Amino acid sequence: MTRRVPLIIHCSLVLATAALATIAIFAEGCNTTEPPNRQLSDMQTTTRVKGKLASVVGGSSLTNVDVSTTNGVVTLAGQVQSADVKQKAETVTASLPGVVRVNNNIQVQSPSGSANSP
Repeated sequence: MTRRVPLIIHCSLVLATAALATIAIFAEGCNTTEPPNRQLSDMQTTTRVKGKLASVVGGSSLTNVDVSTTNGVVTLAGQVQSADVKQKAETVTASLPGVVRVNNNIQVQSPSGSANSP
């Protein structure tokens, strides 16, 4: 005679397994896989990008722009006054050593003050 596992116990085991798998996936996504020297390199890249943008594009044009770097991928975010400034910021950033790719999330501020992406 075969022994049957009650349905409630079976469902509980399936749900518990699914919950543990979900937690493991999210926990892995929260941890950095970058070694300390790569993290330092990313900080150096961010500093280099900020300095170059301030000198080439002009610091007053980029007061509302944030720069972050992860694994050599530089993300530019914020607002600028014109599409030319947005494009110049991306071009200057891409030309620097240590930059693998540029995510240009800069928005161009319209004359009325709201941000648009050209």
